[in-house]
Amino acid sequence: MFPRPLLPLVALVSLASSLCAQEKPQVFQGAQIIPIAGEPIAHGVLVVQGGKILAVGAVGQVALPAGAEIHDVTGRVLMPGLVDSHSHIGAGSGGDGSGPIQPDARVLDSVDARDPSIQKARAGGITTANVMPGSGHLISGQTLYLKLRQGGTIDDLLIKLPDGSNAGGLKMANGTNSIRNAPFPGTRAKSAALVREQYIKAQEYRDKIKRANGDPDKLPPRDLALEELVEILDGKRIVQHHTHRADDILTVLRIAKEFGYKVVLHHISEGWKVADEIAQAGAACSVIMIDSPGGKLEAREADLRTPAILEKAGVLVGFHTDDPICDSRRFLRSAALAVRAGMSRQGALAAVTLANAKMLGLEQRVGSLEAGKDADFILLTGDPLSAYTHVEQTWVDGRKVFDNANPQDHLYAVGGPGAGDPRRAHLCCFTAAWDLGLATTHEED
Repeated sequence: MFPRPLLPLVALVSLASSLCAQEKPQVFQGAQIIPIAGEPIAHGVLVVQGGKILAVGAVGQVALPAGAEIHDVTGRVLMPGLVDSHSHIGAGSGGDGSGPIQPDARVLDSVDARDPSIQKARAGGITTANVMPGSGHLISGQTLYLKLRQGGTIDDLLIKLPDGSNAGGLKMANGTNSIRNAPFPGTRAKSAALVREQYIKAQEYRDKIKRANGDPDKLPPRDLALEELVEILDGKRIVQHHTHRADDILTVLRIAKEFGYKVVLHHISEGWKVADEIAQAGAACSVIMIDSPGGKLEAREADLRTPAILEKAGVLVGFHTDDPICDSRRFLRSAALAVRAGMSRQGALAAVTLANAKMLGLEQRVGSLEAGKDADFILLTGDPLSAYTHVEQTWVDGRKVFDNANPQDHLYAVGGPGAGDPRRAHLCCFTAAWDLGLATTHEED
């Protein structure tokens, strides 16, 4: 234990060491690089520093910075960190049973940054995730776009926008999920009516604020729910909309057009039936790839060919895990299934990276390996679409957050006692690793 007077000095030295380590250039060379925003590079070089990508290209064509730390990754595949456009990692929640429309609920206030599901997502190569509240409401609350950095609090994972606000969208749903006893709607028609009614209130609220022109005596009472919907109307946030049946999909597009907001369609089990209508509306689609029967009745006509059909129609297509519906550790499998069902390889790989980044409005930062973007990438043991490939390392902002060679991380990757219980893991499962000197922390790497 350090003497108390020395603690501030120790903290400063630790901080300085951390910053120096982060500023030292790192070079990853020899791997096949799949940049997404360009053709694969057979023997590539990736240079990162300060959490950003400095350069990407072929061996011999990229200048290596002096004093750089060199990582020989020959025989590996290197690609951007995966972006999950719809997840429930972190055990978050949104609205409660008091009403069907609760845009003021923030998943921010319920996500547990220490939940094992987050480390499992890192084990699957996911570096950015749209963490959602549930879909049991017409509007269930505000989503949160997270970087899966190492950290003990939700603040460590936040993505900040230029204005300082937290990046995120708004979760909406229709279909059977939100239909139940009052005060919830009992029909699809009433569901749509309630949504329209709320957006009209938001328009009126916005108009009152504009007419007040900053006069506090004329401003309406502050309304957190309507404030959020005004952000949707003003294009500051994107609606992330759960929907399955073809008629429900068209209802989502109809209302979005009426009020002029941007929407991403999620799940879309029957999207293959209305691909042309989706394309005409200019809506992006985040598809869930379920390859076994069962689940809800409105998803009975889901088809693995949906991504290929949408791609052919000109729709921006992404995939999501809806974790825990699909395991985050198997996210690349969604792309493989889509290719097997007719989607292009390029489109499928973009669907777990750059396409999803676009759906979250984060394409300038993540989703591809390009100079100036965040240094989020993964190292794979083989082709990303192979069932035999696994994630070897995951890096976020130029820092390693998962290493399959680390016994602790390996446990999350493969499962086993303690992998799902953060309160037991350090007591029962890592003892042998620590005794043998095998377990490390990423801060020591």
